[in-house]
Order: sequence, then C-alpha cells, then structure tokens
Amino acid sequence: MKRCGNPHRPSKRTLPSKRWAPRRLSCFLFTLISISFTAGEIANRVQGEVEGDADTLLTGLAAADAAGCGDLTFAEKGAHFQAAAQSAASGILVAGPFRSPEKVLIRVRDARVAFARLLPLFFPEEQYPAGIHPSVVTASSAEVHPTAHIGPGCVIGEGACIGARSVLVGGNHLGKNVHLGEDVRLFPNVVVYDQTLIGNRVTIHAGTVIGADGFGYVFDQGVHRKIQQVGKVVIEDDVEIGANSAIDRGALGSTVIGAGTKIDNLVHIAHNVVLGRHCLIMGQVGFAGSTRLGDYVVVASQSGIAGHLHLGDQATIGAKSGVMRDVPAGGTVLGIPAMSDKQTKRQWIGVQQLPETTRRIRELEHLVGRLTARLDALEASSPEPDQRSA
Repeated sequence: MKRCGNPHRPSKRTLPSKRWAPRRLSCFLFTLISISFTAGEIANRVQGEVEGDADTLLTGLAAADAAGCGDLTFAEKGAHFQAAAQSAASGILVAGPFRSPEKVLIRVRDARVAFARLLPLFFPEEQYPAGIHPSVVTASSAEVHPTAHIGPGCVIGEGACIGARSVLVGGNHLGKNVHLGEDVRLFPNVVVYDQTLIGNRVTIHAGTVIGADGFGYVFDQGVHRKIQQVGKVVIEDDVEIGANSAIDRGALGSTVIGAGTKIDNLVHIAHNVVLGRHCLIMGQVGFAGSTRLGDYVVVASQSGIAGHLHLGDQATIGAKSGVMRDVPAGGTVLGIPAMSDKQTKRQWIGVQQLPETTRRIRELEHLVGRLTARLDALEASSPEPDQRSA
C-alpha cells in the first residue's frame, strides 16, 4: 500500500526546484500566451462603445474586489462603480452615466448581460476528444456519432442514439431507445431511462435521473397497487438541468421540458408535468403530477406545486410557496397557501402587527370592563321608574 505521508510536511520530491525560482518570468510568459483582447475588440463583441484607450489589452474577467491589472469588471449601480473604479481592474463594463479618467470604460446597454456574454470568451468550456473509452459497454444496436465522447464506465442500451459532439463524461447509463441530440453534455452518474428523448445543446449535471417511474398507485384490496408507468420524458433544445434532480416519465403520455428552460439542483418533476419554454425552476422545487406551465414561468426555491394545475405564461411563484390553485398569466403568488403577492404581503403585515393589536385589544377590553362597571353602578343607584313618578 502506498503511504501518503504527513500531509503537513512536504516530501523532498515536492520541494520546489531552483530552476522554477524566477516565478515572475513564468507569470510573464503565461500572460503572453493567455487569452487576451483589446478593449475595442471586446466592445465590438458586446455592441458597446469604448471611452479611453481602445488598444488597452484585457486578459481576464473578475469581480471588482478580486480584479487585477488586465482584468475587465462590470458595474451596474453607483456603489458598484465606485468599487470598480477603486480596483486594480484595467477596464469596466458600464451601463450608466459613469466617468473615470483612470479606467477604460466599455459602455453597453446592460453591463451584467454583456459580462455574461463575455465569460465564455475568456473561460471556454472544456473540450472533450472524440472517442469511446475501452471500459464502455455499448449494445450492438446503439448508434454513437464518431465525433461524440463517451467517458469511462458508461453503459449504452439497445437502440440508443448519441448525436454529434455529445459528451458522456463518465459513469452514465442510457437505457433502451434513448435519443441524445447534438452537443448534449451529461456529467458523471447521470442516468437516462428507456425511451427518453433529449434535444440539442442540453446539459444535465451530475447525479440527475431522467425517466424513472412516476409515483402512481391505486388502493386495491388493502394494498397499494402500482400503476405501471409506460410513458416517456421529452427534453427539448437548450435545456440545462442541475445536479441530483429527478424527472419522472409519464404514466401514459410524456413528461415534457420546454426549450430553453433552466432547472436548478434538487428539483423533482413528477409524471406528465409539462414545463413551457424558457422557464426558470430554482432549487428544491417539487411538481406534482400533470401540472402544466406556460412559457417564461419562474418558480422560486422550496416551492411545492400541487397536481393538475395550470400556471400561465410569465407567472411567478415566490420562494417557499404552496401552490394549490391555478395561477393566471402574469400573476405573482406567495405564501402557504399561495395567494396574490399583495394579499399575502397584507397578511404578513397583519401578522407583524399582532402583538400591538393584541395589546390594544386588551386595553380596550379593560376600558370596556371599567365602563360597564360604572354603568352597572349608575343603574343600581338610580331610583326605579315607578318610584320617580310617585
């Protein structure tokens, strides 16, 4: 057995050699060969305008508090710009009326969007070489495009089809008749059950399971009898699914994830749910069966959506909400049970005011009690009507 040794005491083999002593030279050489663009080139890529020296060389992207010489950062608000202007960054992406005589400014319509568009330029995704690892088990009827990359420990079932430039990083299992389009990327230990259809440019992160049986049972003679789940999952183009999520197959039809939808980690989507296009589903959200979402719906973290509901286009579900009714297009709901955001906020304000309201009620009860006692005393001391007439 190989001994690791004391982790706090480097071995002689790991001590730095004298020939690596001039680190400044190596850093300088790294800078020369690293990715770099002029401010003018960057501005052209994001449809921006340069204020300052357009030939300034930009070698990276960084937040203002971590930026160094050669870095480009961004600022959306005045406080952000002040931090960026005081940083060591060489350039700043800005969208507001900011000025800086010391920094090169690239003026754009939306600084955050421009920054996001530039990230792949400086930090390109890892490229995987075409080929199939020797440890892969591939069924004889499966089709793998010659430009695809199949990493170690993968299993590809009968009739499966993997498109051009798709990547299975490792430890992936594809069931029978699974179809992967072009430029799909499955990170380690993603499992895709039989009959699943996945479009182009789909990314699925580690540990996610696509196409497992839906949770369907019927009570029959004292036992919960399983309803066989014979549908499938359809994932359209440009979808991204986070780690350790689960999307169940339809009971009869399909569970569908619409094009451009982004799903966070630890999300559960039950059988026959249909998500529209370009939805945002955040972490720890759960959908019960047969619920349908329109396009551009946003569901915030830890929300639960009951079954057989409809959430209209551009609906928004606040965090930790329990949705038990349909939500109209453009509506925003919060709370448990979820109601309109205005109604829920009024309730929250009312709850916050409960201690003061309770105190005032007690004071009023005490006052009413005193007034009642005085009235009783007055009534007791006043003569009877027949006595007054006599």
